[in-house]
Amino acid sequence: MKTGLAARFQEQQTIDRLKDSNRRLQRQLAEALARRRELVEAVYKGAYDAAATLDLPPVAVPKRDRRGTLPEVAIACLSDWQLAKVTPTYNSTICAQRVDLYADKVIELSEIQRSHHPVPECRIYLLGDIVEGELIFPGQSWTIDSSLYTQMLVTGPRILGHFIRKMLSAFERVRVVGVIGNHGALGGKARRDYSPESNADAMLYEVTRLVLKGADGGTEPRLEWAPNVRERLRKWYAVDTIGDHGYFLFHGDQIKGGYADYPWYAFGKKVLRWANGGVPEKFSYAFSGHFHTPGRHLFGRVRHWACGSTESSNEHAAERIGNQGTPSQYLLFAHPRRGVTAEYEVHLGQP
Repeated sequence: MKTGLAARFQEQQTIDRLKDSNRRLQRQLAEALARRRELVEAVYKGAYDAAATLDLPPVAVPKRDRRGTLPEVAIACLSDWQLAKVTPTYNSTICAQRVDLYADKVIELSEIQRSHHPVPECRIYLLGDIVEGELIFPGQSWTIDSSLYTQMLVTGPRILGHFIRKMLSAFERVRVVGVIGNHGALGGKARRDYSPESNADAMLYEVTRLVLKGADGGTEPRLEWAPNVRERLRKWYAVDTIGDHGYFLFHGDQIKGGYADYPWYAFGKKVLRWANGGVPEKFSYAFSGHFHTPGRHLFGRVRHWACGSTESSNEHAAERIGNQGTPSQYLLFAHPRRGVTAEYEVHLGQP
């Protein structure tokens, strides 16, 4: 047992290492602003250094459900947080509160399902636009409360990491699968010169993975994380498998020409093309975000969920399409053979 003095000394050493790592990262970022490849490498190196100095205690393993009934899997969809966006009723603090509320509701609804059958596993689907970005549209600097650095290296990993640790406290296993959104693009008008791998959503995911898994990959052995990048390609889609079914994830900015109205017809055409060989993987279900309007559709034999956002008071949407979504995220439950058995649009605004 360490004495109080020894514990404080060790804690101060850890704090000093974190401060040194943070200073080094900021210096590297400043030096690399004009050199795109070095910028991305500096971010990942700094995140790795920071993860190496953290000492997060493992989350306690929940009690194992030994019932013989075939277990189901909870699917938590995280989409369009637009972290750092400021509206009359939204900012980074409110985003964190709503994500935490969503975590509590995921656990509560899972307990309701468990009254009938085991739900030992949670899949977390990250559908992009978790960050708001800085140079996505003209005048954006007037509508955010923090820099892209803070979004993807400070508040983003803290909020997402806290959510994942809550899931680990309630589920025996957690698997994270993510795709990137358009708000993760870097460089403003020069974004086309960046590597397709360079996206702030992907960076946020990887930083959070490093922090939770630890530099040696062993802090949370019950956490599995699919790759956050595709070498030399955009990580615009992913296909996860639960039992006999494939689950197709994409952000939604691939659907063009839909801002004038709800683009569900365009979604149907594109999803069916992907299911008919547009991507090599087979899937029965599809998830997207981007339009901030929750929706549920059947395209041929493919069931699609358009996920909502945690934000509120979107004046751009009110002006352009005459509608504003209410803050919500989807939660589903899936049987390995029968597929999706239950679905909830989890509301996160004021009662």
